[in-house]
Amino acid sequence: MNERVNQFGQTIGRALPGYTPGDFPKFKKLEGKRCYLEPLCSSRLQKAVAKCYLAMKEPDWTYLSVGPFASLNECEDLVSDFAASKDPCHIVIARRGTDEVLGTFSLMRIQRENRSIEMGWVIYSDLLKHRTEATEAQYLAMRYVFDTLKYRRYEWKCDALNAPSASAAQRLGFSFEGLFRNAAVYKGRSRGTKWFSVTDNDWPEIKKAFEQYLDERNFDAQGRQLKPLQARRPGHAGI
Repeated sequence: MNERVNQFGQTIGRALPGYTPGDFPKFKKLEGKRCYLEPLCSSRLQKAVAKCYLAMKEPDWTYLSVGPFASLNECEDLVSDFAASKDPCHIVIARRGTDEVLGTFSLMRIQRENRSIEMGWVIYSDLLKHRTEATEAQYLAMRYVFDTLKYRRYEWKCDALNAPSASAAQRLGFSFEGLFRNAAVYKGRSRGTKWFSVTDNDWPEIKKAFEQYLDERNFDAQGRQLKPLQARRPGHAGI
């Protein structure tokens, strides 16, 4: 932590000489080997995302404050709102080669003054769940936040009862920070919220694990992983 002691004998945080607020997320496309990320701007993407949402199953919406949807028009209205939003900044995940929309997520709660940002609104179709493209998409977003924007903190929050989301956060390298009890009300029910984060100090080790995992040599001829992501981080069990 590099704490210091001030002239009053009090412990204070490390100095940040030359510190400035961070930039707002703004990119045209983030390219990976298997997928790419693109802001939800064009009408083409909006139509494809609406169709993607409509095809999803009811349980996919349980832990989100919106959905499920009865019609394409409902999906299009939501996607239109998403496209107009700056924070959250909604992002499309599409397959390279075919441009097929696989899902969306967002960069949100953007605190430029603190260089802190949250990964949220994670909405995955069945084409993306438990797929290597999902891992690569998260890597591309995290790399952009830390390597391009130079942010200091990257957050993940989820309903305390959403076990798959909490598990995904820890698999991706986020550290659990605590439970906020009775933090929100949505869809007529109470929500406790689990908080996770990655900091700029954590990032180099996590980045290395991502890149080793996503290397083509880590997959067999059928595309099955040879060594899981967790096993590539020191101190994490490979499961």
